[in-house]
Amino acid sequence: MNLYLDLLLVRLLRQANHDVRLPADVGLIGADDPVHLTAALAERRLLLSRNHDDFLQLHVLIMQAEGHHTGILIVRRDNDPTRDMTPRGIVHAISNLLQSGVPVPDQFHILNHWR
Repeated sequence: MNLYLDLLLVRLLRQANHDVRLPADVGLIGADDPVHLTAALAERRLLLSRNHDDFLQLHVLIMQAEGHHTGILIVRRDNDPTRDMTPRGIVHAISNLLQSGVPVPDQFHILNHWR
């Protein structure tokens, strides 16, 4: 799976054979969310983020316009260290999602549901 993300999971994701690209790799540090999603789309990558609200709005906009995207994966924070997902937990959730056969393109998946 090709990923475009803004998290510090690079090492674990690469060990799990994911092709990872960071905003810094494409000169987009600090760019707005639509710019990050556009970059992910241009490279046919899923986008992985903790920014639920903004990317949900972008997902809804694209779907309402009858457009398409490669998939958005979200990690929710509970602000509770005993419940928040660890980097290893995120990699495991991605694996669970992919193995389930559930569609990813044009979908907005909250990885916390795939622990």
